[in-house]
Amino acid sequence: MVLRRLAAASLLLMSLPGIAVAQSASAKRGEVLLNTNCAECHATGVKGDSPNPKAPPFRTLGQRYKLDDLQEALAEGIVVGHGGAEMPHFIFEPTEIDDIIVYLKRINRKQ
Repeated sequence: MVLRRLAAASLLLMSLPGIAVAQSASAKRGEVLLNTNCAECHATGVKGDSPNPKAPPFRTLGQRYKLDDLQEALAEGIVVGHGGAEMPHFIFEPTEIDDIIVYLKRINRKQ
């Protein structure tokens, strides 16, 4: 019984580097999606100001929202105005949403 648990723990530990690599690739895809679709108004990285001062930097979204709760809004299409500048209507695919959330979790200061 103890040997089985040790073997299972060993397998889990060996898989962790693979998980980290997969999350890194996912975060990179999320970063590209946000840079492509959102960087015109939002700061999409770990520093810098948003080009539109009324558009929050994405690294601060965790202060306003639980990041996992953004999945539904990303799937249904986020429609928000930033002080007279209407945000384009975006609808992302489920895999894109996962990538965006992984990236947002990586760059957010507080979740």
